[in-house]
Amino acid sequence: MINILTIESAEELAQGAQDPVINTTVSETAESLTVSFWDLFLSGGWLMWVLVALAAVMIFIFVERFISIRKATRIDKNFMNRIRDFILEGNISAAIDLCRRTDSPIARMIEKGIERIGRPMGDIQTAIENVANVEVAKLESGLPWLASISGGAPMIGFLGTVVGMVQVFIGMSANQSGGIELAQLSAGMYVAMVTTVGGLIVGIPAYFAHNYLAARIEKMIFRMEATTIAFMDILNQPVRK
Repeated sequence: MINILTIESAEELAQGAQDPVINTTVSETAESLTVSFWDLFLSGGWLMWVLVALAAVMIFIFVERFISIRKATRIDKNFMNRIRDFILEGNISAAIDLCRRTDSPIARMIEKGIERIGRPMGDIQTAIENVANVEVAKLESGLPWLASISGGAPMIGFLGTVVGMVQVFIGMSANQSGGIELAQLSAGMYVAMVTTVGGLIVGIPAYFAHNYLAARIEKMIFRMEATTIAFMDILNQPVRK
């Protein structure tokens, strides 16, 4: 009996699939469920525009910081060798001029150290470290914004979802028929989830962008520390005559 019913049900489904009326109804239903990206975006409400603004800020900060950090890391490989030659020859003015012609945090550090030559070594190292702290702070400008966007964007998206769900349940409670329409509930839920998706789309790239730039800056700090050590070693070498 089970096999017979199964075969009969399969035959009915096959006949139904060939029925043009049913096919038309299915096609219309599929088309009604298709939503354009713009309509989906607008369904998220005004919070979606907030997320768009945060995405624009994220892109601007990342591009601007990436260019600045990349420019800061570019320096002649023979820079310290030339500085060493000038200092050992006693040509301090040439060393300072070379530093000023080199637009780099490392060059500005070394310039400050050269200007302090003749003072105690501790004072020279302190002056270099002070300049290094200022340069690192310049490189890190904007990174707190990226960190805030990476954590705040998903929270804003979740806020939109909660607000949307509240509106759905308010609409359900106002239904005079007393029943729950599944179509209304599902439509309200997917609209409410749009802001969560938007928040994650903004927050995840901001998180990776922040970590990437922070790693580049950390690498630059190690390079600045190594350069400081090399400069202090140069000062301990005897001056050429």
